[in-house]
Amino acid sequence: MSRRRLPNRRAGETIGFEFRGAAYTATFSHFPDGRLAEIFIDAAKPSNDAADDARDAAVAMSIALQHGTPLEAIRAALTRDGAGRPAGILGAALDAIAEGAPQ
Repeated sequence: MSRRRLPNRRAGETIGFEFRGAAYTATFSHFPDGRLAEIFIDAAKPSNDAADDARDAAVAMSIALQHGTPLEAIRAALTRDGAGRPAGILGAALDAIAEGAPQ
């Protein structure tokens, strides 16, 4: 499937969340039909390995969404601990979005 391009200007929402004791923000937008279209993850301390990993994970996630990968397929594939909590930053961001914003 080819990439579904987004308009250059689009509405977005930003939420804050914590993961492993660090503060992050997730900014995200939706396709006109309401499906998640892209996500950007930023750390409060932008110059560290965790911040770089978060940004890269968000870029890969956004590309997958724009190529038609269903959000729930990605969420189901991400690692969780025995209690169902996300093991990585992308899972934590997607959980925060799901809890704080309609999908």
